[in-house]
Amino acid sequence: MGPELGLARLRRTLRGYLLLAAVLLFGGGLPAVAQAAPTPAETVWRLLDYVAVDYSGAVQGGKVVSAAEYAEMQEFSATATRRIRALPGAAAHPELAVEAVELERAIAAKADVDAVAAQARRLASDLLAAYPVPLAPQSAPDLARGAALYQEQCAACHGATGAGDGPNARGMDPPPIAFVDRARADHRSLFGLYQVIDQGLDGTAMPSFAHLPAEDRWSLAFYVGRFAYNDAAAERGARRWREDPTVRAAFPDLAALTRATPASLAQALGPDAAVEITAYLRRSPEALLAPRLATLTVARAQLAAALKAYAAGDRSAAEDLALSTYLDGVEPVEPAIAAKDRDLLVQIETAMAELRNRIGRGAPVAEVQAQASAVTLLFDRAEAQLGDARGDKVSAFVGAFTVLLREGLEALLIVVAMIAFLRKAERQDVLPYVHGGWVAALAAGVATWAAATYLVTISGASRELTEGFGALLAAAVLVSVGVWMHGKSQADAWQRYIRDKLSRALSRRSAWFLFLLSFVVVYREVFETILFYTALWNSGATDAIVGGAAAAVGVLTVVAWVMLRYSGRLPIGTFFAISAGLVAVLAVVLVGKGVAALQEAGLIGVTAVPGAPRIEILGLYATLQTLGAQLVVLAILAAGFLYNRRAAAQTAKAA
Repeated sequence: MGPELGLARLRRTLRGYLLLAAVLLFGGGLPAVAQAAPTPAETVWRLLDYVAVDYSGAVQGGKVVSAAEYAEMQEFSATATRRIRALPGAAAHPELAVEAVELERAIAAKADVDAVAAQARRLASDLLAAYPVPLAPQSAPDLARGAALYQEQCAACHGATGAGDGPNARGMDPPPIAFVDRARADHRSLFGLYQVIDQGLDGTAMPSFAHLPAEDRWSLAFYVGRFAYNDAAAERGARRWREDPTVRAAFPDLAALTRATPASLAQALGPDAAVEITAYLRRSPEALLAPRLATLTVARAQLAAALKAYAAGDRSAAEDLALSTYLDGVEPVEPAIAAKDRDLLVQIETAMAELRNRIGRGAPVAEVQAQASAVTLLFDRAEAQLGDARGDKVSAFVGAFTVLLREGLEALLIVVAMIAFLRKAERQDVLPYVHGGWVAALAAGVATWAAATYLVTISGASRELTEGFGALLAAAVLVSVGVWMHGKSQADAWQRYIRDKLSRALSRRSAWFLFLLSFVVVYREVFETILFYTALWNSGATDAIVGGAAAAVGVLTVVAWVMLRYSGRLPIGTFFAISAGLVAVLAVVLVGKGVAALQEAGLIGVTAVPGAPRIEILGLYATLQTLGAQLVVLAILAAGFLYNRRAAAQTAKAA
């Protein structure tokens, strides 16, 4: 550092101390709030941020335009390198020191402004990845509090409107930052503003405000971060936020907002969108905490990674990533898409299955890319549907009603059949086992919701595996029950056997079997319904969702009452015949759904059957594997029913 730069630095530091003394004397003193000192990584990050923002004031077109600024850039980059090497555990992150040295060399070579800024930003990002620090406030900042703090603590230097023209600004060297300067503001993140507020700025009159609580410092950062972007831009940004799902996808949380600079947003969203969204979100950060519309951001990212892996010759990784595209990207928003357009969801599932097929059989890269393009177009349509606020309440009501009615009806038919069967057999003493099974399933469903909401994230694969194996287990049980019921409907001799022997046939083990059957069939449906409702709840149309659920419960109650009332009037042989047919149909439906779920989880392959119908409510999914499994179940049921008829005929002949 030259003597001229050193004396200037000393004068700035002295002015900083004088300014801090003025705050102490005339600002009422510092609140007695203990604050942790910035971590070494935060200090380095601030140096890098300063380089990224201010290098343009030192070098232009490969030439030094300010010797003092250039010397500062050299000093800051060298200090960053030295401090990075001294960080705890630095040996585990050697790439940081390498990047720091490269940044020093770029500055020494008077490299292009954009290139140096990008290097500094990249190193700063990698630094935070290696040494994480809180990147955002815990809740939306209070801008009214930020405005009050600004007038009390900052306006005297930075000016009432952030133009750097406050009464205390005269004679300051360097002058206070003008927050209205767009050229500078475009390269400053909210996190960068927060760090300067927290630590102050060496060599300037800017003191540390670490005495303020963290939430106040964040409120200040958001307040000053809005000066360069006017209210008209914010109004346009509000409309863009509501209407453009791509924009919402860029900000999954507050940290995404606090780390982004308007310049980086311009590269991703375009210059106009960057300015408007910055103006809006820095004024209304609470928008990020409101219920969010679903997007397919994760699906797009995984799809791109799958294509990259396949083009590089890593077919195994491509298969895993293609599967993740659906399970981790589409599955979480599947209920929202289904509520809007179920046919579109079917198209996405079919297209994704074909993509996995092409990757699995080693198709040419061009074919895989063509299918990926088709999938991307479907994603575009889905996000357009998800981003359209019109009809959200109607869609939420219909979705909540249909899913609960569909899933509830499957479970209800089986449980009601068991209850009616026990009443026919005059074995009401076993009913508590059946009721205990479905009540336990509901309780387990509530526990699942609590775990999925507060403890763990249930992945798409876990969901599909649970649904798939649960459906196959229930189907296996129903096949045996269906064949048994059919046998009991064949002749008067069998009916006499039921009346005379059933009380002894239903042992305690059989009762627990009924408990297990009731639990499995109900929990499977509850599990799927809860995950659907959890995803649908994020749409914010809570009243419509509750209304749809209530309507479905009402319909299911009526169906249960009708079935129990009229099943008691049927002759016992007819009752068993109808029950056997119903259980057989449900077994075929469940085996189709079970295999389809395991296909979506990647456990079973997918071979499409062109021209075959897809009727989800019947478990028909137009794949060779699902149709084959259903044909096997039908064959077993047909063989069992045929055996029952022959056995009944032989019994009647012998009698």
